[in-house]
Amino acid sequence: MSTVALMWEARAADGRGNELLEWARAQVLAREPVRREVFRAPQDRVLVITWWEAAEGVAADLPELPEPAADLITRAVHRWRFESVEVDGG
Repeated sequence: MSTVALMWEARAADGRGNELLEWARAQVLAREPVRREVFRAPQDRVLVITWWEAAEGVAADLPELPEPAADLITRAVHRWRFESVEVDGG
C-alpha cells in the first residue's frame, strides 16, 4: 500500500471565489478519502487535497472532484497526483 495525494486547483470567475469554495466543499466523492483539506489563495483560487491509501497501480481508480460549471471558473481545473516514496535514511 502507498499513500496517494490528489490535488485539485481551480480559479474562480471574478467575484465568485466564495461560491467556488462552497462548491468544492459540497462535492461528495464516491468514497471517503483518508483525509481531505480545502484551501483558498489570492486571485480566488481554491485547492483541494485528498489523501488515499491505495495498492500499487490502483491509484487510477481513485475518485476526483469534477469540473465546476464553466461560468464559475476562468480556466480548466488543474489536477496532480503524487505517490509517497520512502525517504532514504542515508
